Amino acid sequence: MNAKMCALALLLTLIGCKADDFQKLEPRNWQLTWSDEFNGAAGALPDPDKWTFDLGTGNGGWGNQELQSYTNSPDNVSMDGQGNLVITARRAGNAFTSARIKTQGLFEQKYGRFEARLKTPYGPGLWPAFWLLGANISSVGWPQCGEIDIMELRGQEPHIVHGSLHGPGYSAGNAITKKYALLNGRFDADYHVYAVEWDANKIDFFVDDFLYQRVERSKVPGEWVYDAPFFLIFNVAVGGTFVGFPTAQTPFPQRMIIDYVRVYQEAK
Repeated sequence: MNAKMCALALLLTLIGCKADDFQKLEPRNWQLTWSDEFNGAAGALPDPDKWTFDLGTGNGGWGNQELQSYTNSPDNVSMDGQGNLVITARRAGNAFTSARIKTQGLFEQKYGRFEARLKTPYGPGLWPAFWLLGANISSVGWPQCGEIDIMELRGQEPHIVHGSLHGPGYSAGNAITKKYALLNGRFDADYHVYAVEWDANKIDFFVDDFLYQRVERSKVPGEWVYDAPFFLIFNVAVGGTFVGFPTAQTPFPQRMIIDYVRVYQEAK
């Protein structure tokens, strides 16, 4: 076994799966349905035809005891003029600002491939995420609407990302989740592609096209709520139940740099 295969075998052991259980992917004919390449001018806000904002502290810290206030200021979210959207978490004394953008009311889709190429921030208390929420959240609430966390990272563990599902019977601390770890690297050091491929029977989680988690409909310990459209969200939280508080060693400002986001459906 060569060095690359040894490293792969070790990684699969660390995340608790067998090589022969994964990478058995049926060919897909993906067709692009929606995207943003973030090619606007430096300092410009994201395209208002594609993105809207969550603002403020929201439900006492967005239900997670987070510390930041979300804004729509270019100081917290803007394009860099080099084909990227940058979400910046900032500290001013004991206050923190950041941004959370979403496609709610503008774009939603049931099933397909949802992917983004991005570079994460780092540091204790930083919580970047790329995720999906059920578009029916306003009528049925959470977690009945369902949540698909394509990528979450605890800033104090910059080499590990998490992919999770939240639904009725398996939410918050009981979510279905798995880690993916880099053996010799950090996710803030370079760009990586994070994706899910979702159909009526399963949701697959990928990093750089490596399938590290498959959640099958028949094995969910509760109701399967993934047969309806979902919308996209990107944010960088500060503090919260998942990551804890920032420390004196947490460097600010911290940026999540998003190169692109693309959504596909399988051609029939």
